[in-house]
Amino acid sequence: MNPLIVIPARLASTRLPGKMLADVGGKPLIQHVFERCASAKAAPVLVACDSEEIAQVIRGVGGEAVLTDPDLPSGSDRVWAGVNAYDPDGAFDTIINVQGDQPLLEQTLLGHILRPLVSSQVDIATLAAPFDASQDAGAPQAVKVVLGGQEEDPIRRALYFSRACVPHGAKTFYHHIGIYAYRRKILNRFVKLTPTLLETTESLEQLRALEAGMRMDACIVSAVPMGVDTAQDLDHVRQQMEQGR
Repeated sequence: MNPLIVIPARLASTRLPGKMLADVGGKPLIQHVFERCASAKAAPVLVACDSEEIAQVIRGVGGEAVLTDPDLPSGSDRVWAGVNAYDPDGAFDTIINVQGDQPLLEQTLLGHILRPLVSSQVDIATLAAPFDASQDAGAPQAVKVVLGGQEEDPIRRALYFSRACVPHGAKTFYHHIGIYAYRRKILNRFVKLTPTLLETTESLEQLRALEAGMRMDACIVSAVPMGVDTAQDLDHVRQQMEQGR
């Protein structure tokens, strides 16, 4: 595998506009995500963004950034556009999609994400972690993944994703972590597919891949990186950063 990490970054966020440039501990939020990915040394890192302001931040710290169409419908589409602009000859055969709103990302996750792709039968790799007692598994913003296999298996097949608590009667629910590693040809196929009824009902685009027959396996990890979707999330991340110092 020859992987490339791509961070889709959109300045015009619907729920928290401008969050990519929000100050967190003296740095823009997107810079934290880029630096964590780069320090993991798992693969080269590219930021696919929709604005020159974000590109300037990344280039200012020695990183690579490409501008993509601001009107692209999803992060996956932005990742694919960035890959084609940066690597038109197809040198990178594996694309790791890391969300640009995870400034507390554990670098070890970027090592785990490639493990499911060791199997040639797997098209897309992702991550999942069991909910602990302090987390509300019923919260719709916490996406659940239904996994095949046995609880002791370190890598398990993803069968379904939902904002509801599924499967019924489970002793352990698994929190889906929205980091993906695609085989490049699969990402190319995925972004060309029409969104499905299930996808729009759950508002989860990974269901489109499952409906299309793509196999997705999840590596089980313990850490769930916090994403920044609201002003409250941003305040919490700032507090965590301050405590970390």
